[in-house]
Amino acid sequence: MIGYVTLGTNDLPRAAAFYDALVGAMGGKRFMESDRFIAWATSPTAAGLGLTYPFNGQPATVGNGVMVALEAGSPAEVDRLYAKAIELGATDDGKPGERFPGFYAAYFRDLDGHKLNFFWMAQPE
Repeated sequence: MIGYVTLGTNDLPRAAAFYDALVGAMGGKRFMESDRFIAWATSPTAAGLGLTYPFNGQPATVGNGVMVALEAGSPAEVDRLYAKAIELGATDDGKPGERFPGFYAAYFRDLDGHKLNFFWMAQPE
């Protein structure tokens, strides 16, 4: 259902380096870019993640209660990607673990303070 998510930044080169490495660890890469915007995806038909300077020229701020959830293929992949985010300078906002039966997730904040998570959900039988 989600086509893409865009996050605001006040330092595009710094944020881009973070997401180049983090999305690269997920098998993705840049697929669209300008001097104000960069987008990444794992394939041309997959949902993507974008970074931009705000169009209105005001400083980027973090949305309270807003979170971007990035799907992982297994609990081990959640652990690996969370560790990568922390290694790249993200801050912990909830260590990896099972939150509900069959739902495993880890929460972090990127360099601009946006809240994201990696999650794995067991498939119903």
